[in-house]
Amino acid sequence: MEVPSAKHETMHRRLTPLRVLRGLICLLVLLLTAFMMIVYCGFFSTVVLRLFSLHYSRKVTAFFFSSWLALWPFLFEKINKTKVIFSGDDVPARERVLLICNHRTEVDWMYLWDLALRKDSLGYIKYILKSSLMKLPVFGWSFQILEFIPVERKWEVDEAKMRQMLSKFKDPRDPLWLVLFPEGTDFTEQKCLRSQKYAAENGLPILKNLLLPKSKGFNACLEDLRSTLDAVYDVTIGYKHRCPSFLDNVFGVDPSEVHIHIRRVTLDDIPLSESEVTSWLMDTFQRKDQLLSNFNSEGYFPLHGAELNLSTVFIHKQHQEVLAGKTSFDMTSSIIQMGRFMSGA
Repeated sequence: MEVPSAKHETMHRRLTPLRVLRGLICLLVLLLTAFMMIVYCGFFSTVVLRLFSLHYSRKVTAFFFSSWLALWPFLFEKINKTKVIFSGDDVPARERVLLICNHRTEVDWMYLWDLALRKDSLGYIKYILKSSLMKLPVFGWSFQILEFIPVERKWEVDEAKMRQMLSKFKDPRDPLWLVLFPEGTDFTEQKCLRSQKYAAENGLPILKNLLLPKSKGFNACLEDLRSTLDAVYDVTIGYKHRCPSFLDNVFGVDPSEVHIHIRRVTLDDIPLSESEVTSWLMDTFQRKDQLLSNFNSEGYFPLHGAELNLSTVFIHKQHQEVLAGKTSFDMTSSIIQMGRFMSGA
């Protein structure tokens, strides 16, 4: 892992015609490959196979779509030259986890793909995200195939739909990274002021770098999935020196560095009752708030662990395995087992 130096300065990169052209080409490639994946793989893996086995449908979907999702870390780290620096606990690969993260900007969730890729869970990551994103052409169709959970951010509207989706994620054979942003929306200064005012009026902690977390969705996830989860990942993301927008990512002007801190929490360390879970979540966000304050002053998170830097060889290997069929053994095994399942063997 690359250890950041307090003296190391990173800068906002100027938007040039070359960056615009390169970004538009990358976006076009991502759109076309997503469309091809949906047309040639999506129907077979999510409709045909699902008629016989949900488990094998997910396995085949993850196999194909992880190759497309891997293009995003390649764009961030290799084309845009964004440094992604990891710290905190070294978590094992392919766990079943509920992941909670701060929501600093509209693209936080994309950088979690960089972590999932390193943990062989890229095809199994699912997000709870606002429903409008599910309506995007091509990208939104992919999100539906990958079983993202859409929400309107109104609990009375969202609860039934969310619990229905969660009930389908209980098979312990399926790896799962379920991502939740408890703040419910991305951070802005105006939202922060409103959150601080509400906290002061209701005797809650006043956070400087975060909005107050909403606990209903987190509670529902724990209630429905606790017995099948291995852990909860408490992830905190920080950016140098400016928070990026989606177009900043596409054109490669920001961010120059993304810092991702991971804290692995066992289920035994999280209480059972709803009120105690709500208090635990609030305490966790107080800890995250202090972590971000330290990051803003020091320029990095505490360095307790390390993840491998993403290399072009690693990304190339991911796609070569798909193209050359080097992972065909797993696929063949899955198809044989599914054939036995279908034949009643």
